[in-house]
Amino acid sequence: MTPDEVVAGLESGMTIGIGGWGSRRKPMALVRALLRSDVWDLTVVSYGGPDVGLLAAAGRIRKLVTAFTTLDSIPLEPHYRAARERGAFELFELDEAMLMWGLTAAVHRLPFLPIRAGLGSDVMRVNPSLRTVTSPYEDGEEFAAVPALRLDAALVHLNRADRFGNAQYLGPDPYFDDLYCEAATHAYVSCERLVDTEELAKAGAPQSLLIKRYAVTGVVEAPNGAHFTSCTPDYERDEAFQKHYASAAADPDPAAWAAFEERFLSGNEHAYQSAVTAWHEEHEEQQP
Repeated sequence: MTPDEVVAGLESGMTIGIGGWGSRRKPMALVRALLRSDVWDLTVVSYGGPDVGLLAAAGRIRKLVTAFTTLDSIPLEPHYRAARERGAFELFELDEAMLMWGLTAAVHRLPFLPIRAGLGSDVMRVNPSLRTVTSPYEDGEEFAAVPALRLDAALVHLNRADRFGNAQYLGPDPYFDDLYCEAATHAYVSCERLVDTEELAKAGAPQSLLIKRYAVTGVVEAPNGAHFTSCTPDYERDEAFQKHYASAAADPDPAAWAAFEERFLSGNEHAYQSAVTAWHEEHEEQQP
């Protein structure tokens, strides 16, 4: 599929899970395609990064389910901060383990799963909709009851995939992309390179074959499709461009972000990649 074909299957009001972690291996080509569509009023489930920031800036989010929204080397995503300060969407806050457990509950078609995580933090205070449950056994221990995070669609980005939907990560961390796919009614995998199934076995250890074809609806070959986030070992985070993005996003003058949008987000994915290449060439020329 193409990114635009993926987005054509999405509808306003859906619950969309976005894989990756912070500013790492985000399915940015799919997110940029989503920005080009008229899909809005979304519930977004994400260990948030620029995916959340861009969708928030475009007014596409009705409700956000997250544990954080960060650019990693920049602690707080600036568009997310601005959206929260103006109350642009509902926030359903969980801690990192609770979010993972909510996805796991959805994978197993359970209404919730008990967990100790969160009980020693303020998450139960800032998210008063969370409930507790008592063990029915002799221990009688109290747990946080994390509701299932069932998704209408999931968007993830992996290093390699075959045309059937088997997908592989080659970096240091699988994140929870497999849970996103299995918790969703429809799951879409973008990848750096589409390969024959036999090549997946040669490229990495068996456990690197993170996503299985039964959980995948469509596959997109999207080289550099996680940019400007990292997709190790294919490429690291584009720190210079991320700083440029964050500076434009945080600028009090709306013209700064409007100029960024016009240059980088007004066209298709090829136009975006070309604009980034041109920006880097200009940036290098300006260096002493």
